[in-house]
Amino acid sequence: MEFGILVNEGPYTHQASDTAYLFARTAIEKGHKVPRVFFYHDGVNNSTRLATPPQDDRNVNSRWSKLAEEHAVDLVVCVAAAQRRGINDDVLAPGFRISGLGQLVEMGIQHDRLVTFGD
Repeated sequence: MEFGILVNEGPYTHQASDTAYLFARTAIEKGHKVPRVFFYHDGVNNSTRLATPPQDDRNVNSRWSKLAEEHAVDLVVCVAAAQRRGINDDVLAPGFRISGLGQLVEMGIQHDRLVTFGD
């Protein structure tokens, strides 16, 4: 089965990002595909490499980057939501790219399931 994932919440303000990451990783481990994750609303804050969490805390954007690298997951950041939050190509963590809502629509059409995390 192919899962498209939509993340609507930031990495350290809500559990949605952590839950989405764990869902994606587990789905891949179970043999499913996760071709794309779309970050929307405050979820775009998962994409910035400027976050430097303490050493004893999880590094959310690094986990997403590693997942993308190891499993060819396309990490798409909504351009409008990113611009509203001051995020541009210069501050993206590895594996993330900025694109439009068409990527979200395409994901909903092409994948078997679209799973949303966050409000």
